Amino acid sequence: MPDIADPGHNHAACITQALESAERLCAARGVRLTPLRRRVLEQIWQNHEAIKAYDLIHQLSSDDHTVKPPTVYRALDFLLAQGLIHRIESLNGYVGCARPEHEHRCLLLICRRCGVVTEMENPAINRALEDQARRQGFLLEHQIMEGRGLCAHCREQGQAHAGERENAALKRGAKR
Repeated sequence: MPDIADPGHNHAACITQALESAERLCAARGVRLTPLRRRVLEQIWQNHEAIKAYDLIHQLSSDDHTVKPPTVYRALDFLLAQGLIHRIESLNGYVGCARPEHEHRCLLLICRRCGVVTEMENPAINRALEDQARRQGFLLEHQIMEGRGLCAHCREQGQAHAGERENAALKRGAKR
């Protein structure tokens, strides 16, 4: 999977691919990707960070037309039902699904510095969680696991900044 936090990442290709995939999948499933649903999905894909419903309402509204919250929430419900987006519970936000072609349980890695959300699948982790839930007598119906930390790009930047701070401290010590 490409490093979506990398400044050289071709994000325009992500948006195009996500919208084309959504149109293809909706047509195959016999459901309508209405212009509003498409606009909501496109706004979600504007970056790889979580976006809240009220931010979507603001972005989709104009001076002469305000998009109402129920309209956006219905679009979000549709996109969730079709597996085109994921809801990030801890952030009360939404992010585009990188693999909408098949139903899956995903792991979301959320960078605490830049906010980029990376999606990954790991069947072994999913099976382990299902097995543990079953042992507890719990029927697992929905699963999204979230992890927070630093993406590779932010870690590299942090290490570069740490090196600069260390060099500055050494220079200050040498001047004394």
